[in-house]
Amino acid sequence: MNTAPGQILSGCCIWLTTTAENRMIKVNYGYGGTAVKVIIVGAGKVGYTIASYLAKEDHDITVIDRDASRLEYVGNALDVICVEGSGTDFVLLEDAGIAEAGIIIAATGRDEVNIVCCTAARRIAAEHGNHRLHTIARVRDPQYTRQTERLRKAFGLSATINPEAEAAREIARILQLPSVSRVDVFSAGGLELVEYRVPAGGKLDGQQLKNLQKNFKCRFLVCAVERDDRVRIPNGDFEIKGGDRISIAAPRRELRKLFREAEESWRPVRHVLIVGGGRIGRYLAGRLCDTGIGVTIVEKDQKRCENLCEALPKATILCGDGLRMDMLREAQIQGVDGFATLTGNDEDNIILSMYARNQKAGKVVTKINDEHLMDMLEDTGLDAFVTPKQLVAQQLSQHVRAMENASGSSVETLYRLMDGQVEALEFRAGEKSRCIGITLRELRVKQGILIASILRDEQIRTPDGDTQILPGDKVVVVTTHRGLVDLDGILEA
Repeated sequence: MNTAPGQILSGCCIWLTTTAENRMIKVNYGYGGTAVKVIIVGAGKVGYTIASYLAKEDHDITVIDRDASRLEYVGNALDVICVEGSGTDFVLLEDAGIAEAGIIIAATGRDEVNIVCCTAARRIAAEHGNHRLHTIARVRDPQYTRQTERLRKAFGLSATINPEAEAAREIARILQLPSVSRVDVFSAGGLELVEYRVPAGGKLDGQQLKNLQKNFKCRFLVCAVERDDRVRIPNGDFEIKGGDRISIAAPRRELRKLFREAEESWRPVRHVLIVGGGRIGRYLAGRLCDTGIGVTIVEKDQKRCENLCEALPKATILCGDGLRMDMLREAQIQGVDGFATLTGNDEDNIILSMYARNQKAGKVVTKINDEHLMDMLEDTGLDAFVTPKQLVAQQLSQHVRAMENASGSSVETLYRLMDGQVEALEFRAGEKSRCIGITLRELRVKQGILIASILRDEQIRTPDGDTQILPGDKVVVVTTHRGLVDLDGILEA
């Protein structure tokens, strides 16, 4: 095909050369516009997942890594620019477009490299007149995470991300509400959105949504329903059936009331067995111990066990192979209320979880690195999976969305639900928003959107038709639409 010099073809791949040391850049020109220029340093599992999430939203993504084979994999899979080299190289950062970037995310495997990369990027961007660059560093070492705020101030970081700490936080929430498979938090913890599989023949089976609060004597809202692989935002006449996967929004105390009423076998978690004493296990055990939940950790590495004993005096540490049945019996697997598999191997985690399920070890949570495995596990009885890199990718999508808002109604929280088919977002309502001062009944809201909650004066309100949104309100929206960046996006054009 004959093309003019400099012509770019949609969907094609081009190799370019930078001015610094003849580095090669691969450019995949896909479809869609550019919203924010994002530079990601590190093309490992976390970096790839972040790039994948953001590329789907048509952002201008550049990925930097020293490993050419990693870049080749990323470049072949995603519509991104790939640059081989170090994220701490000043000239390379300039060639990658740091002067025009809105955000840089340093996600290599070394905390110190990530911090230096962000500091260098901020300095170079400022030299080019770019004083709005957001810098986010992946920081995993517990020594650093204990002093996150000081770290940010000292190095001028906009934020830090820690996949292991995020995973531990998510697992702790699930274990503390054992009926659910997922827990997402809004309004500084005041509102929780949980996923729940409705048991056939249970008390929720056959209930119409408009009757739920009266029948169960607690305040909650069903925001989304998945049935037969189809997701919908239901209205009051919708009838729940056994097997439905539903998203429920409510304060935690109301959720506890609901599940005590809906499930005869409901019981709180008092003791948790963790297999795997790595970073996630350590973070999780610390969280659980702080809330008074008993914890036993099985870890086969002797040195790691010694460190755990020192760091977690309230936990019981057993040094041994968690894949051995005699070790699990010694850890009293049949007597625990919760079980978390946190080894570094997905297959081991799945086998352990299935065994724990058969042993009736209470709520079972499985850590999975390869999210594609979860589709294969749908009919195994396992329902609570945590993927650390996905949690961080969601968190960073929130940061980028917040930079795009036009009306001042910025995104403060963002989660993807129902295998990514639904988004739940929390907006802070700006004074310029077209939603302000109009009753919800009068708002021309798009199909597939539900206003689930409003936080005002530190009180969670379940809205009705007479409710008005006021400036400063935190508004939680659940939607099947993708890519909302401000509150006005819920309105018909």
